[in-house]
Amino acid sequence: MPDKKPDAVATKNPKKANLLDHHSIKHILDESVSEIVTSRGYVEDVRMSNIRLVMGTIIIVIALVAQFYKKKFPENRDFLIACIALYVVFNGLLQLIIYTKEKNAILFTYPPVGSFTSTGLVVSSKLPRFSDMYTLIIASSDPKSVSANEPVQFTKSVTQWFTKDGVLVEGLFWKDVEALIDQYAREPKKSK
Repeated sequence: MPDKKPDAVATKNPKKANLLDHHSIKHILDESVSEIVTSRGYVEDVRMSNIRLVMGTIIIVIALVAQFYKKKFPENRDFLIACIALYVVFNGLLQLIIYTKEKNAILFTYPPVGSFTSTGLVVSSKLPRFSDMYTLIIASSDPKSVSANEPVQFTKSVTQWFTKDGVLVEGLFWKDVEALIDQYAREPKKSK
């Protein structure tokens, strides 16, 4: 008897969320959005994540050096003050980067291979506390570029994508997200 290979879809575990926890719902939706966008040929741009990791590592090294410096407190007072100042400065820079560059972004991408556009995407989402309205926004990673399109978004209730048991109905969600990506791709260019 020949062995039959099951479909990848049939063996894939369904994504399940706790419907009483909006963080769980947003996490599953954001994870699915990332899958959908990358499946459309967009490659994730991890430069911002790498910058954050380097900044975090520098902050940790500063804290470790301050903690394990050879001299004890009265002798190393000036050194500790310098370490604390550096710690505050680097933490402030890290928070500034997160606040100004990332905002609600869940994914940064490079332009698709072989496309005429020179900018990638910034995909952002919002799910306010005590609300079922999920907002997904697709914008250009370089809004000042000539090839940048206008941002597009949709706001829909999460109740249409989840069963009563908290399982994500991926087909419906994929269809909505792909329609938004298509809308962004055919959006007319900005007139300057």
